[in-house]
Amino acid sequence: MFLHLDIDCFFVSAHRSIDESLLHIPVAVGGRSNLNIFSSKKEIREISSNSGAFVSNILTNEGMKSFKEYFVDENGKIRGIITTASYEARAFGVKTAMSVNEALSLCPHLKMLAPNYPLYHELSSKLKEILIKEIPLVEQFSIDEFFGDVTGFINENEVVEFAYFLKKKIKDELNLPISIGIANTKYLSKLITEYAKPNGVKYVSLDDIPNFIRNIPIGEFPGIGKAFQDRLKGYGIKTLGDIKKNQKLFYSWKKPGIDLYNRICGIRDNKLSVEREKKSIGIGRTFDVIFDRNELRRRVMILCRYLCFLIKKANVNPLTYAIKIRYEYRIKSKNYINVNRIFNEMDFKNEMIKLFDITDNHKTHGIIQLNITVLNFAKVNEYTYNLFEYESDLKKRNLTNQMQKLRVKYGIDIVKSGFEIKEK
Repeated sequence: MFLHLDIDCFFVSAHRSIDESLLHIPVAVGGRSNLNIFSSKKEIREISSNSGAFVSNILTNEGMKSFKEYFVDENGKIRGIITTASYEARAFGVKTAMSVNEALSLCPHLKMLAPNYPLYHELSSKLKEILIKEIPLVEQFSIDEFFGDVTGFINENEVVEFAYFLKKKIKDELNLPISIGIANTKYLSKLITEYAKPNGVKYVSLDDIPNFIRNIPIGEFPGIGKAFQDRLKGYGIKTLGDIKKNQKLFYSWKKPGIDLYNRICGIRDNKLSVEREKKSIGIGRTFDVIFDRNELRRRVMILCRYLCFLIKKANVNPLTYAIKIRYEYRIKSKNYINVNRIFNEMDFKNEMIKLFDITDNHKTHGIIQLNITVLNFAKVNEYTYNLFEYESDLKKRNLTNQMQKLRVKYGIDIVKSGFEIKEK
């Protein structure tokens, strides 16, 4: 038996958990590309204790800023998009990914909040601690979503009561509303949670699953993207019930089709990913168009410093470095290099600057986004590094480790290279 737990309107609920004046009114949290890492101003930056692709490891608390300080740029223009909207705001048509300008036109009395990432990550970590104490197996699926496997731990006739117990405990300890879906398999429990919202519990037994899914549109099932929806509609398949009737078709598509069919029908979908192995670590920023290549190289260097901190924090040795550049007019360029060196910050920065220069093949165009990523992590004692550079690399790694200790204690900005400092 599986539980899927999803905090309702998480970012908004997080703010409400510490500010009751936000209850029962239209509220939304908006986001802007966090560019203050490129600023020379001092800023308190925290590191998330969470890990995984679903979280941002470098946290800056924008939550203390007013609407004008965060959402209004130097030209007086309102910037940003909606990341989370309360149900009261949704009633006016406010949606995720909508511009803040459009949201305010639909709901002029909308209370817009700047994001408070340290608060979100603190609450997410505390919620995980609560669940681990109460459930034998827990998988964190996103910052505000968790799966729990209570098979053999909670009897089926007691599982709804157990879900309400969890809801009360989470409300009492964290002051957060949470919706819980319950089913005999993992992804059905996630689907059912959508029918438990807001702030409810819904259980569908194995015998009732065929009737429950019969008329549900295929787009509502987790993992069926827009392209695949279009493909299925070409076969006349529009609902999950239609999928159940077409076992032969899905089994003819081998593993992807079989896995999807089994998930929808509640067959052999009973494993949680308790630990997620990192495949890559990356960081990127979007900004207003920049033509100055020296400024762009400076930004690459800063991104490298931040990414280096995350690499050392994860205790990995990447063997592939990648960069992606996005220009104006929707033009993109990307590239990568493979190395066989012991990772260190100095060589990493040098290689990434070279990679930027090689990849920047539209030099007359302005750039609006930079992303750098590392991947292909070497396993300890299973890889032979460049023997000619080994001694030198060890010294550079030791220096990087010393800088890491300083940054952990005093902040990521405590040690910078001279090229990162912007002239005033």
